[in-house]
Amino acid sequence: MKKAFLALSLALVSQASAANITVWTHFGTAELDWLKQQAAQFEKKTGNKVTVVSVPFDTIPDKLIQSAPKGQGPDLVVTLPQDRLGQLASAGVVEPMDKYVTSRTDLDKTAVNAFTYQGKLLGIPMFAEAVGVVYNKKLVSKAPTSWNEFLKVAQANTGNGKFGYLADLGNAYMNYGIISAYGGYVFKNNGGTLNVKDVGLSNTGADKASAFLNDLRYKYNLVPEGVDGGSAKNAFTDGRLAMFLTGPWDMADIKKAKIDYGIMQFPTPPGATGKWSPFVGVQGTLMSAYSKNKAASAAFAKQMSSADAQVAFNKAGGRIPVSLAARTRLKADPVVAGFGKSISAGTPMPNVPQMGAVWGPWSNAIAQSVQKSGQNYSQILDKAVQEINGNIK
Repeated sequence: MKKAFLALSLALVSQASAANITVWTHFGTAELDWLKQQAAQFEKKTGNKVTVVSVPFDTIPDKLIQSAPKGQGPDLVVTLPQDRLGQLASAGVVEPMDKYVTSRTDLDKTAVNAFTYQGKLLGIPMFAEAVGVVYNKKLVSKAPTSWNEFLKVAQANTGNGKFGYLADLGNAYMNYGIISAYGGYVFKNNGGTLNVKDVGLSNTGADKASAFLNDLRYKYNLVPEGVDGGSAKNAFTDGRLAMFLTGPWDMADIKKAKIDYGIMQFPTPPGATGKWSPFVGVQGTLMSAYSKNKAASAAFAKQMSSADAQVAFNKAGGRIPVSLAARTRLKADPVVAGFGKSISAGTPMPNVPQMGAVWGPWSNAIAQSVQKSGQNYSQILDKAVQEINGNIK
């Protein structure tokens, strides 16, 4: 009788301590199936219940801000990009994860930095993306590692309807790696905190970067006027392009075209003071500051960024893991290996709300810089930064 009473008491205690975790997600199809499988594993392992709710991607931030303080929001959001962190932190609806994530050795440092806002880790990164140079192995026998080698290969493959290298030169996001290599930056990074009053998009390095982008078109004659990402991809999938600056989003079409490809980083451009460091976009799991099940929610978030879970997630949707152990296990996948190196070498896109003031003026300035030969880059970029600073104020 006593044993039966004890067993009943333990069962009641277990039920009382079990958490009910609500997860909002924008995932669909195979990635949604992966999330539900993760939830089932977590439930079996911990006894906690996980309810997965599908919410449209674009509506999640505003919906979280409105519902969380009323106790109607989720415990976790899977996933949001780092550029939403500033907005959500200002609204006080995201919980810092520092005390839950005591070891970060398996997480890509660039991804961790992307989810660090004002010195606090505001989520656990799950996957990332950055651009790289995809090359056609039939036209490029060995990936060039220096600018001189790169230029030689590119020029050898240019002419008679063929191209050695193409990129959307007027796209600020796509070409940030070159701007960074010369010493340009969006906001000065001071130990993990971005100084939005220090905009480095019109310094000497940024001027040199714009001059180099202009040279790719008018000095080296590699990228004709009018080339954008779509036309460059078409040339690559047609087999007429040797090297193409793009991201993971174009790999499905490249694979479908049966191009034998490799992925490399852009070499250090001539006269640059640093290495090419492209923008990195990261998405991660956020925990509501109003969650009543924080310890259990954090445990589930950590599970989803573990190596085993990340390998399965990659198999489900092809995303690039932030777990270094997962990348090692997926090293035979050229997409993971190639873009993984770009991510590790990259610079996180600023996660502060003020970034919204940057894109318009900066994008216009980069586009203008490559419209004709020998522009006044300093004047163009100074005007853009004045507009950016005015927008921020």
